[in-house]
Amino acid sequence: MSVKSGRHLPQVRKAVKAFRGLVWTVGESYAEDMGARDEDVKVLPGDPPVTVVLRRSGRARRISLRVSGLDGRVTLSLPPGVSDSSGLAFAQERSDWIRQHLAKRVTQSPVVLGAHLPVLGRPRRVEAGLRAKMSSDCLTVNRARPAGPQVQKLVMDAARDALDEASHRYARAVERKAGRITLRDTRSRWGSCSWQGNLMYSWRLALAPPDVLDYVAAHEVAHLVHMDHSLAFWSVVARLRPDWKVQRDWLRAHGATLHAWRFDD
Repeated sequence: MSVKSGRHLPQVRKAVKAFRGLVWTVGESYAEDMGARDEDVKVLPGDPPVTVVLRRSGRARRISLRVSGLDGRVTLSLPPGVSDSSGLAFAQERSDWIRQHLAKRVTQSPVVLGAHLPVLGRPRRVEAGLRAKMSSDCLTVNRARPAGPQVQKLVMDAARDALDEASHRYARAVERKAGRITLRDTRSRWGSCSWQGNLMYSWRLALAPPDVLDYVAAHEVAHLVHMDHSLAFWSVVARLRPDWKVQRDWLRAHGATLHAWRFDD
């Protein structure tokens, strides 16, 4: 996931600062939206050429270069007053860094009969049967229909049950009430919390270890107390999940693997 400086704990700020505006993103970001943006597409020459999405943000304070581990999208964000040529020169100087991280992209895996998916911490094999259902070690699908969409629904149902339970459990712990809980296939964040207290999660969290899913629920519920990423917010997260750094680091390192599964056959 991506992290923006000035939004997290001091040690996290220090680590991000060391990147000097270079961020390798592999999944959801908990950062707030950067405001209205204009986009353009440019190409950095080289072997191979690199397509760069040039994005202008009225709220950006510095040049930021991001490489998505999900789809290889390279985004160059420019603050007001910085010319396109200056931004592209910044990216060109770091073209080796860009190509190195593009090479780290995770290989896509189609969900077909015989595939093994980790669902709620258990490897489960996709098998043909009469109707779609999930057991302790299998994801059974109707053999007369494509497997991918059926498995996706089973994964979504598992995610809904687990995230609903964790969200309400943590909401009780902070003496707040969670609003509507929705699931989406988001690419830019693992979860979010609205001012109305509604929670949104990526259903692909069911493919992560259970403690990671649980951490994301704790993170979002903590926003029911503090709608920011202040030290006070992180103290609530730490109270709910003392091991939150371990789970966050897992998402940073392995989040792209959750998006590697393709359910569109």
